[in-house]
Amino acid sequence: VQLQAYGGGLVQAGGSLRLSCSPSGLTLDDHAIGWFRQAPGKEREFVATIAWNGGSTYYGDSVKGRFTISREYGKSTVYLQMNSLKPEDTAVYYCAAARSSYGGSSSTGYQYWGQGTQVTVSS
Repeated sequence: VQLQAYGGGLVQAGGSLRLSCSPSGLTLDDHAIGWFRQAPGKEREFVATIAWNGGSTYYGDSVKGRFTISREYGKSTVYLQMNSLKPEDTAVYYCAAARSSYGGSSSTGYQYWGQGTQVTVSS
């Protein structure tokens, strides 16, 4: 199983980025997908998750109203649209898959993790 996260980069505060996560080796329909992030010197933080059927989403308080998680089954891809970015959003962003219909906000609920993608927001 591999999860490839991509789409990170450098953006100015107030800007937008869209991250993508494309799992391979697993059936997207059978897994919930979550996004987490980790800034230097900080613990990994929950960002967002989407249920296996795309029917339920849940966001961390720090990104609620600014980030949107979605999934495109035809392309087996999960997206994280990030708007109104702030310098404190700077981190390495990881996508993860849970062998359940809903992964939750704890990293322990996810069995598969991908390589992260760096997001840097300048002030």
